[in-house]
Amino acid sequence: MTQRITLKIYGLVQMVMFRDFIQRKARKLGLVGRVKNEDDGTVRVVAEGEKDNLEKLISLCYNGPILSKVDKIDVDWQEPNGEFDEFEIKY
Repeated sequence: MTQRITLKIYGLVQMVMFRDFIQRKARKLGLVGRVKNEDDGTVRVVAEGEKDNLEKLISLCYNGPILSKVDKIDVDWQEPNGEFDEFEIKY
């Protein structure tokens, strides 16, 4: 069943290759969406795909790349709207 999540990731998540990490993992899981650095120092992820794969992505976000340190993640589950064709980094 296709779902959509919006994640707000807090901690040491900018300037540590976090967006690249998320993009590679999301694509490997067959997800579409985007990842973006926010002005408040967090990273926002919007992803659509199978619920199991979205749950895997959430788990991967807690680990992150080696230099990152995730303090917490806000997770918002939503209905998918099909706006994405691939998973991209938003600059």
